[in-house]
This record gives sequence, C-alpha cells and structure tokens, in this order.
Amino acid sequence: MTEVGPLAGFTVGVTAARRADELGALLSRRGAVVQHAPAIQIVPVPDDTQLRHATQRLLDERLDQVVATTGIGFRGWVEAAEGWGLGTELLRHLGSATVLARGPKARGAVRAAGLVEAWAPASESNAELLQYLLDNGVAGQRIAVQLHGEPLPDFVNSLRSAGAEVVEVPVYRWTGPADPAPLDRLVDAVVARQVDAVTFTSAPAAASTLARAERTGRGRALRSALAGDVLVACVGPICAGPLTAAGIPCVQPERARIGSLVRELSVELPARAQRLRVAASDVELRGQAVVVDGQLRPVAPAPMAVLRALADRPGHVVSRQDLIAVLRRNSSPSRGVEEHAVETAVGRLRTALGVPRLVQTVVKRGYRLALEQV
Repeated sequence: MTEVGPLAGFTVGVTAARRADELGALLSRRGAVVQHAPAIQIVPVPDDTQLRHATQRLLDERLDQVVATTGIGFRGWVEAAEGWGLGTELLRHLGSATVLARGPKARGAVRAAGLVEAWAPASESNAELLQYLLDNGVAGQRIAVQLHGEPLPDFVNSLRSAGAEVVEVPVYRWTGPADPAPLDRLVDAVVARQVDAVTFTSAPAAASTLARAERTGRGRALRSALAGDVLVACVGPICAGPLTAAGIPCVQPERARIGSLVRELSVELPARAQRLRVAASDVELRGQAVVVDGQLRPVAPAPMAVLRALADRPGHVVSRQDLIAVLRRNSSPSRGVEEHAVETAVGRLRTALGVPRLVQTVVKRGYRLALEQV
C-alpha cells in the first residue's frame, strides 16, 4: 500500500510571487493540492527608477556603513548597477565602508561581489543587527540600508533617532498582482472553506491579499475564514505582521525558510484532521479527502459536507432535512437543493469511501455513522 503523504487530501493556497514553483513543489511532494495565486508582482530591478535614484544619491557622498539584509536583494542591486554602468563605482564606494550582513545568504552575496563583511548576527535578525549598530554608535554616520520588498521603518527610524543619516536602497519593490483574477479565486475558495491552508512568504503578499478582499467586498468573510477554519502559515514574524494586526492567528517555523514552512504545515494540518473508528475501520477526515485504513479516498465537496455532518454527531441519526440544510449551505446560491440530493450525495459518499457500510441508512429517519471517536 502506498504511504499517504502528510499533506495528502489537503488543498494549500500559495500567494508567493518569487520562489512559488519551489514552494509548490515541496507541498506537492508531500501530497498537497496547490492553488497558486500571486498576491504581488515584483518591479523589475533594471527598470526601477527609485533604486537608481537611491544608488546615485549614495555615490554622491561618503559612506560609513552598509547593511545588506538579503542575498538576492544585494545581488540584484549590484547587477542593476552594472547594467547602468555604475557597477565598478558602486563596489568601490561600498568597499570603502564597513559592511554588515544580516545572515548567511546576505554574507554570501557580499563576498561574491568581492567585498568582506565586518559582522553578521548569529540570530540572522534585523533586531540584533540594529542593536549592534546602536551599541557601537552611529551619530554623524552615513549608513546605506539595502531593503528587500518592504520598508523597515523601525530599523531606519531608530538609526536616524541615534543621529545617523540613512539612505534607504529599495531593491525588488512589490506592487499588486498584474492579474488579480487568480487571487480573487483563491479568496473565494478560502471563504468557501475549499482551501485548508494559505501560505505567505512576505508581508506585502499578506497585506495585498487582505486589501484585495476589502476592495471586492469580501474582507470580513476572508478574515473570518482565516481566523478559524483555514490555517494560515507564514515564513516568519515580519511576514505575519499584517495578518496578526488584523487579528488572524498564524503558525510560523522556528527558522524563516521555505523548507521549514512546509515542514510546519506537514505537522499542523494533519493535527487538525478528525479521526474516527467506524465499522472496524480507521477513518481520518482531511480537508478534501478521507483516509480509510491508510488509503487516501478523494471525496467531492457535497459528499464531504454530508460526511462531516454525520461525523459531528457520532452514533446519532442525522435527518434528511438537516442534511438538505447542510447541502444548501455548501452549494451555489443560484442552485436549489432537492430532497433527492441527499440520497445522491450519500451514494457518492459510499462509493468514494470504498466501504459502503460506513454510512448506515436508518429507515424513515436519516443516516448515521455508528462510530466511536478515537
């Protein structure tokens, strides 16, 4: 028997614009169905007039310290400068200053450019990097801070309050998605609880998703789903900022890495599954499928809604009228639900489970699962 992956039967939304293929592949490898909807788009670095303006401003005067916050951002900055014919001048200018790197990737990019970092925090955190700068004194210094995607207002303002002149270098700025239709479909799926988890790898993606839902009149419904039935997974605390500010709980890995994020999901989502013992079979209700005695059984939305209603009342009869109400809540508003829809859904459920006796008919009353929760 093929082993069931930890994310098999679950649908996971991916909002990333960059490295989305890598994240999607890691999730799929563990069995998840992936719904990709980029929540942002990246402004091409060579075309970014703000980055070129910041670079030119940096070159106009002396420079005391440089803060490299990300590897891809630092590399992109150097490559853009080379494209503008400013590469050699920029590296010479940066080399005259003290270079600090936030983590190993930033350190690798600094060294690849022929520079050497003076210090990097063991925690890989901006907070430790900031404290190092403040402890060593920055009054009267001119400091370049390489940003990546989003501003660092606390970091920058703390340096300025301590007397430093800060030049912010905005690499890889992000805006809303070029085509919002996939994001709209993902929001609809989350609101309908057809998605079991949504992943975020940047704060702008989280903020963009919330903002898009507000603009389309689904803000409250989205927040309700994300605060309850749908698991939200963020790569780190900065990424989670817009969501926690909206009252949405998030799970996060200990290390801010995509692989760690997937491993966190592989623990958290299965832990949410409902496990039952029925008719001598082990049954596990996952998001969009059921595992019966170790075998994954995909189940369509209507039969799954019926199964969840039965599993919520183990050993009790659920009437046809109650199941009609369940099907109506889970159907399109434009489609009516007739009484025979219950019989159809139960029949499809029995076929999907592969063990018809799991769902019992109680004549003239309804249906039940004769089970015990485990």
